[in-house]
Amino acid sequence: MTVAADAPLTVQSDRTILLEVEHAQAEEARQVLSGFAELLKSPEHVHTYRLSALSLWNAASAGLSVDQVLTDLDRFSRYPVPGIVSHYIREQMGRYGRLRLVNGPEGLELRADRPELLVELHARGNVRPLLGERTAHGVLIDAVLRGQLKQVLAHIGWPLQDEAGFTPGAPLPMSLRTAERTSGEPFSLRPYQHQAVDAFLGDGRRQAGDGVIVLPCGAGKTLVGIAVMARTQTHTLILTTSVAAVHQWKRELLERTTLTAEEIGEYTAAVKDIRPVTLTTYQMLAHRKHGDYPHFHVMDAADWGLIVYDEVHLLPAPIFRMTASIQSRRRLGLTATLLREDGHAEDVFALIGPKRFDVPWRDLEEQGWIAPALCHEIRVPLPDGLAMVYASAEDQDRARVAAENPAKTPVVEELLAAHAGDHVLVIGQYLNQLHDLAARLDAPLITGKSPALVRETLYEDFRQGRIPRLVVSKVANFAIDLPDANVAIQISGTFGSRQEEAQRLGRILRPKSDGGPAYFYTVVTEDTVEQQYAQKRQLFLTEQGYRYRIAHAGDDGHPIERTPAPVIPFPRSQDAGSS
Repeated sequence: MTVAADAPLTVQSDRTILLEVEHAQAEEARQVLSGFAELLKSPEHVHTYRLSALSLWNAASAGLSVDQVLTDLDRFSRYPVPGIVSHYIREQMGRYGRLRLVNGPEGLELRADRPELLVELHARGNVRPLLGERTAHGVLIDAVLRGQLKQVLAHIGWPLQDEAGFTPGAPLPMSLRTAERTSGEPFSLRPYQHQAVDAFLGDGRRQAGDGVIVLPCGAGKTLVGIAVMARTQTHTLILTTSVAAVHQWKRELLERTTLTAEEIGEYTAAVKDIRPVTLTTYQMLAHRKHGDYPHFHVMDAADWGLIVYDEVHLLPAPIFRMTASIQSRRRLGLTATLLREDGHAEDVFALIGPKRFDVPWRDLEEQGWIAPALCHEIRVPLPDGLAMVYASAEDQDRARVAAENPAKTPVVEELLAAHAGDHVLVIGQYLNQLHDLAARLDAPLITGKSPALVRETLYEDFRQGRIPRLVVSKVANFAIDLPDANVAIQISGTFGSRQEEAQRLGRILRPKSDGGPAYFYTVVTEDTVEQQYAQKRQLFLTEQGYRYRIAHAGDDGHPIERTPAPVIPFPRSQDAGSS
């Protein structure tokens, strides 16, 4: 093995890989790493990647060989690759493909590269009930158990290579427009969107057709989904997070494709209309009545050739179970992050498919496809009276006391004054806090209780500039297109959810017409559990390469003194970098 003394990578025995960003070969090495390692942190000078079972299974499913991965690591590594790391790569990538699901002469079959492996699996109590009779080449599998088998095998470290194919579904002729329907402006996919579609469907050398596309919010995941539909030409079911997202998808389909309104149906609480392209919500499919899921059975009976899972990282447990039974259809997951706080990333791999395409957020920012973001945390003390309430509260109540700190309100007012000409979202978790703040700011409020028509009217007024600011609950975290929003002020959140942090930043990342940046503020109560949660939430952004500036407000919530910077009127600031 040859090792270059001056190379950009350091491969460590704990399976982390350090990339020296300023090295002449850094970009080439990063492109190689993206195929088989997960990016953990990307601060200024050294980026940290990690080899995991999932990242290596994804690499194997994409056609990378063990020898290619090891050769690339050797080529860019400053020191010899530790033997324990080489062994781990061989072991994990070698597992993918040893178990295959195929259409045999007697039906769906599980086959292994050696008979002893099937015997070993049969001995496992959680696998045995899923296995049928032996055949000449393997074991018969009930088609209904196809997804459950993949899920169980992934959990025990045996990823299943599914070669059983997909039902084509009913045909649906459609194509992308070359110009927007309403404006007549020329329209075409961006280069990375083309790459994402090709990665999902396969490039001729390998057959794909299921899996997950990971792109930042504002980078056009919806358009990737629509382009996949145009290529597959089949009846499609689109699952998303809300009725507002359903209507947003419908607008995009009508604007960007040759589909007519008569070919697009909505299946929600208000309307139940199944068409060649049908849009519904996860909540509808997960609705349970008398122990059953009636809406899921209605959807399952249709002849879909493609199912699109928008915001797939939010897939609720009932939808996981349902997805397990519809493995014969092509499945496309779209997300800004595969982070799941519940640790079910393996289920996404098993039931939706492997990650087919990913691109770092900062790469798209540098290319001008998403807006640059300036991230700030402003720490506010608790007033004396509340400090005693916080100190004496039960553990489960302290987070709320800190989150609803009234000293945050003057800080929000200061920020709104600094951003008087901008489109501002004020985002929070607790309804009482949001109602009080909306009244104080004389701003419209959108929560989960707001009727769908009211939400959409307010969103549209915000898009058109008739409303310069909105106060929103977590219902606005996902799948809402507000292209002109350029400031987000976060006043409370879901504990330490990195996933939520990614989604909230994503609300303001669409590129601005003036090329200006987006501003992301988080107002937290210092020296409380909320500050600890904020540190965890920051982790996602710093891992993406964003820098966090930390500032402190005075005891009354107002700045101690002014600084020249108009967008952060809070001194005593320190640059948190990516720590």
